[in-house]
Amino acid sequence: MEEDKKNINESLNEGLDKAKEVLDKVTEKTFEAAGEMGEKAVDMVEEVKDKVSETLSDESIQQAKEKATELANEAKEVLDDVTEKAAEIAGEASEHIADFAEDAQEEVEEAVKKGKNFFQRLFGK
Repeated sequence: MEEDKKNINESLNEGLDKAKEVLDKVTEKTFEAAGEMGEKAVDMVEEVKDKVSETLSDESIQQAKEKATELANEAKEVLDDVTEKAAEIAGEASEHIADFAEDAQEEVEEAVKKGKNFFQRLFGK
């Protein structure tokens, strides 16, 4: 019975470790994707800014540069927001996984106790 309980606890711990690994990978991929998306947006804005600068008059160039700078700043803000939200989601997910693992372990321990009591009553020991 003790061996079963040990095996169940080991299985739960392995499951929790795997869940944490998956969460870490999801978090990492989310940050990578958000970073890449933001970088691409900034690069696109910079590219547009460069193209506009080449083709417009001095006055138009100044207006376009200001607009491109404004758009680049907005893209950076969006990237910051996405990164912040990704971190929040990852944090919440890790909390839920930890809570789930604790609940599962408590349930298993309770089932082991009940099973042990049942067999003790059954066999009179």
